[in-house]
Amino acid sequence: MIDLHSHTNESDGTCSPAQLIAEAVRAGVKVLGITDHDTFAGYDRALPAAAEAGVELICGIELSTELYGHSVHLLGYFLAAEGLAEFRHWILDLQASRRERNVRLAARLRELGFAITVEEAEARGRGMTGRPHFAQIMVEKGYVANLRQAFDEYLDESAKGYVYRREPQLAEGVEKIRHAGGIASLAHPVRVNGDVASLMPELCRAGLNAIEAYHSDHGPMETDLYLGLARRYGLKVTGGSDFHGAVKPGVLLGTGCAGNLRIPPGLMERLRARE
Repeated sequence: MIDLHSHTNESDGTCSPAQLIAEAVRAGVKVLGITDHDTFAGYDRALPAAAEAGVELICGIELSTELYGHSVHLLGYFLAAEGLAEFRHWILDLQASRRERNVRLAARLRELGFAITVEEAEARGRGMTGRPHFAQIMVEKGYVANLRQAFDEYLDESAKGYVYRREPQLAEGVEKIRHAGGIASLAHPVRVNGDVASLMPELCRAGLNAIEAYHSDHGPMETDLYLGLARRYGLKVTGGSDFHGAVKPGVLLGTGCAGNLRIPPGLMERLRARE
């Protein structure tokens, strides 16, 4: 089984890197991509456990980028060793913008009547504190019943507690991934604001060379649409559950939502064929 989209607690997941590897073994996932937001820390820390467990670990990352004022996520895979040091330096700037957003998010939540500080969140999230860590505090302090309510009512992009984070333009994110020798894949395209099909010529001109056709949010019609776009524009195809652990309890590693994720075994061979 293949799953190329997962998160650890080094970004906004709830499983430690070792726990994620254990979950992969339990679920029967043989090839696992760790795609934490703006960091490789989860991948780096999972390597020993993956080697011991016999899980093939794929180095990945998820970037939040901006396109026409809306957030669009990019997945980067197979970044070359010779380009990785420069790329790791670039993502330090993204981490700094995340920290600045967290300060404003804590202030916004206090405006809404929640006694929450950025220091409390950082005690949970360490260097990659994000909205799930604020949600955990809200649950612990009794402000909301569960993590889903925290996001639905306060932390999601359309919710009243959301604050904007400075993000690179999509073209810059694609360029950085491609410059480092990687594959730049459009993450969960069903979430993209606007018609993905009409945006595709522009995205391809920017250097996008893959699309995440298989995802827990995609039904059969969406998957067929994105596979068709991949064929039309000569794109690689990626896929994964977008597993986050307890923050998204309905999304299971390897199989998605109620078994809707089925990644064909030949996908990895086509991704490795870089031509």
